[in-house]
Amino acid sequence: MTSEIPARPELGNVVVGVDGSPSGRTAVLWAAAEADRRGRTLHLVHAADTDRRALFANAETLQAVREAGRDLLVKSASTVQEHFPDLAVTKELSRQEPVAGLRAAAGHRGTIVVGSRGLGGFSSLMLGSVGMGVAARAEAPVIVVRGESNRPESGSVTAAVHGASDAGWLLVAAAEADARKAVLRLVSVWNVLTHVGSVATMLDDLDEIAGQRVHEIKALADRVRDFYPGLNVSHHVETGTSTPGILVEASAHTDLLVMGREHRVLGAGPSLGRVAHVLLHHAHCPVEIVPPAFATRVEET
Repeated sequence: MTSEIPARPELGNVVVGVDGSPSGRTAVLWAAAEADRRGRTLHLVHAADTDRRALFANAETLQAVREAGRDLLVKSASTVQEHFPDLAVTKELSRQEPVAGLRAAAGHRGTIVVGSRGLGGFSSLMLGSVGMGVAARAEAPVIVVRGESNRPESGSVTAAVHGASDAGWLLVAAAEADARKAVLRLVSVWNVLTHVGSVATMLDDLDEIAGQRVHEIKALADRVRDFYPGLNVSHHVETGTSTPGILVEASAHTDLLVMGREHRVLGAGPSLGRVAHVLLHHAHCPVEIVPPAFATRVEET
């Protein structure tokens, strides 16, 4: 009698922000390739922000903004079809500002893709306010396209894991690796400095903590194999004093780095943790952030 394979999470449609910038054009083609791998629709969104503009702009200006947005969507769709002629592509001219427009378009099941320089055209910024906004607030996964667009593929997806609490979003990383027919590498950084300083912390305690981390990461790898028996899964616990630094280095040798978004609240709304913030600004490959609510839904499927 064969054992039943647990239900796998489904990767949804891909929603990409279109703004006409070089970074935005790179993101559109990356998103098209992602949608093609998934066998899903690519949804192009240009957030014209006309609801807000209507407070201070005249009718002629608003019409010009809409026409420019439509032209940009048509050109972007044409470029995508040249590279992916069989891909289903839809277009949306949103009246909302970019963060709200992308969140609404993706809903709870899609995946949002943005460029590394932001959708607002601020090319001097390493990551624009829109990219940071959707990564911190979206209810769906967000991928920020970073790194050289022409670098050779490594054939691997890397998941930055910490422990058992990562089980939900880790299946998203597994689905990404499975769609690419790639290796899934689980990388956990054991930062000894986080356990030093207490008078109760002894060398034997540190060894025990490190051993527990290795055990937890192996258990995560075994869980992924339950869902994806044919997937090549490796797990590694790296020791160092800079978690972001080690993960940035790891991003130079993988096609996609996936991590969960922490349950953090700063001021009036959610924010990104320090590690995610550094990766979104300095990683050598696209970075996918999976929000807590989405990870919970994955675990419940």
